[in-house]
Amino acid sequence: MANADYKIGVVGVGRMGANIARHLNDEGFKVVAVYDAAGERAQELASELDTTAVDKLAQVTELADYIITVVTDDDSMRQIYSDDADDSLLKGASGTVFINCATISPQAHVDVENLAEKHGAESLEGCMASSITQAREGTLYLMCGGKKATFDKARVILDSMSVSLRYIGEAGKAAQVKALVNMVMNINTAGLAEGLGLGAALGLDLEMLQEVFAQTGANSRVLETDGEDMQIRDHECYFSAAHASKDSGIALDLANDAGIALPLAQATKEQYDRMIELGLGELDKSGVAELTFPGRGKNS
Repeated sequence: MANADYKIGVVGVGRMGANIARHLNDEGFKVVAVYDAAGERAQELASELDTTAVDKLAQVTELADYIITVVTDDDSMRQIYSDDADDSLLKGASGTVFINCATISPQAHVDVENLAEKHGAESLEGCMASSITQAREGTLYLMCGGKKATFDKARVILDSMSVSLRYIGEAGKAAQVKALVNMVMNINTAGLAEGLGLGAALGLDLEMLQEVFAQTGANSRVLETDGEDMQIRDHECYFSAAHASKDSGIALDLANDAGIALPLAQATKEQYDRMIELGLGELDKSGVAELTFPGRGKNS
């Protein structure tokens, strides 16, 4: 099939969803419908892409064969896939392939797959370990879970969205891996903020300190993406503190179910929860430095 033969709907067109839609449109896929709970957001994107903004979830299912969802949390996911609501993506869903890209609990992905199958549809989790820029450029790190046949059916779309595509296994497994990725990333981010914050308190040259970190065991991917931002207080949001809290919480729930303690993950989540309490939850995760540098936030 040519790209133009794929009729795609996108549900949830915030920064990630909108940029996925833009990229697929650029790649020649037919984005036939966009939906968002904030209707004006969908209208703006539809005008940009010359497509249709719908105000009913069932209309997305009616128009599209493949539907990409990017919603905020488990509750939002269960609402759009409600089995008994008047409006749902499951209405008339037979033959539809759902690709669910939000970071939600593994169990929610399993439940959605079961509901989709009940209605003659297929569901795949497409967990993204990347940010807004990668969504726009089609260079996501994409981890997928669900039936292998469904993964293969959606492969052309997934390849277009990603620079690194990995099939993890059955439903829920990719979400488990994504939760661990974000948990470790969040720990690294909070740790870097403490290291640089203490360096600032000691009067050290922070550019020098970051160079030393980069050449030693203190190095991390987060140092590359967030170190300078922490220093100069540039917290333009690519991955919010609120999302960091949510995702660390998913990992902690998995740990609780497995019967193991994760004290670093718990302490990290408490830092991001503190940001939310201070009204800083929509800052980028690098904003955790506002809690650790002298003269800022709780250290002021």
